[in-house]
Amino acid sequence: MENLLDKESVKRVKVFLTKFDPSLSILVLKNSAKTALEASVLLNCNVGAIVKSLLFKSEDRFLICLVSGDKRCSLNKLKKILNKADVSMANAEEVKVNTGFSIGGVAPVAHIKNLNILIDSSLSRFENVFAAAGHPNCVFKIKYSLLKQITNASEKEISE
Repeated sequence: MENLLDKESVKRVKVFLTKFDPSLSILVLKNSAKTALEASVLLNCNVGAIVKSLLFKSEDRFLICLVSGDKRCSLNKLKKILNKADVSMANAEEVKVNTGFSIGGVAPVAHIKNLNILIDSSLSRFENVFAAAGHPNCVFKIKYSLLKQITNASEKEISE
């Protein structure tokens, strides 16, 4: 199998993380972790400590929502926060075009387009969380407080 750390999307995340904090590193998993449950089993952690990076679309604008692996992002809460009547999940092509990542490996950082980011307050239950690092087999561990800082995310209650 090819070296996943050599993939462009994973390298982009690595550069971003290293600039922020050289002690942050990418873990390569033996199996794919396309879902929060798969990741939590492989990492032997609470499924809630897995960060889901989800892209939403409102009119012609896109937004990343970081949600705990044991929660669902609430469209109704997003609509109220954004003051928009129409908010929906982005499709796979929109995810790739806006983030530079494929679904299952979307990192909360190093997007190819500048995107606003909301982080769900429920993630604050965990001191450390795990997020995708550009590929379904790659993740990184980070303190919740640092994730908020590195993403410049606004903390909101966006889950149900």
